[in-house]
Amino acid sequence: MKFSVKPDWNQLEEVNDRASEFLRAADLPSGTVDTYTMVICELVENGIKYGRASGEEADALEVSVDLSGQTITVHVKNPVGRSSRTHLRQLDQILQWIRGFQDPFEAYLERVKEISREPMSQGKSGLGIVRIAYEGHAAIDFVLGEDNTLSVSAVAKLNG
Repeated sequence: MKFSVKPDWNQLEEVNDRASEFLRAADLPSGTVDTYTMVICELVENGIKYGRASGEEADALEVSVDLSGQTITVHVKNPVGRSSRTHLRQLDQILQWIRGFQDPFEAYLERVKEISREPMSQGKSGLGIVRIAYEGHAAIDFVLGEDNTLSVSAVAKLNG
């Protein structure tokens, strides 16, 4: 499945619907559909949150989901600007941090503890990438292209 989506929060419901419909059509179990719909939506949310608008219309995010054998690959590509460089450093740091745990569940619990200590006024959880690693059992990586596009992928075995 491949599609483009405007970087608009109002598009998330459509992304959710398209993702779950695609995964159901692949005859995946209900829990698997829910899990990887979450993975797709979390990656799109990050693309919306940290992408770059150009001119009056924001550049579209490119989303692809590939089911190959027992592997699912979710890939979101979006343009980024200079203001996104801080986010890219944070993304790299969190991925390295997650990889430092034996089990992504440990990273998930640690992040939940950290969030519980942060003031609610901060308005961010930073839990999305950790959820993808833990709940989606996914390996996450990213590449910043020469054309200032960020490609983030999550790859997982469907049998857990």
